[in-house]
Amino acid sequence: QVQLVESGGGLVQTGGSLRLSCAASGGTLSSATMGWFRQAPGKEREFVAGISWRSTSYSDSVKGRFTISRDNAKNTLYLQMNSLKPEDTAVYYCASGPPGRYDFWGQGTQVTVSS
Repeated sequence: QVQLVESGGGLVQTGGSLRLSCAASGGTLSSATMGWFRQAPGKEREFVAGISWRSTSYSDSVKGRFTISRDNAKNTLYLQMNSLKPEDTAVYYCASGPPGRYDFWGQGTQVTVSS
């Protein structure tokens, strides 16, 4: 049903910024829960940020540095990442689903922050 494709990852130095994008097809963002997750090598996947029609949420580790947003006209989800730290290094995944759920996942995009 829903397909998600992430882009925008890359290599940056500590303190730098990146903006990740997630293009969605097969559904409408206006009626979906969407979010970003990340997974570092050898570690469990963790929640980063989420957005619904009425609210946004962030993990404590990124609060104040990352901003999640969506453009419903383009069916695109964004994650603006500022003040990046080496511990932010991970594969970042876009996810979506019905309200309150994450049923669909993208392939991931690599973010590497050098010290």
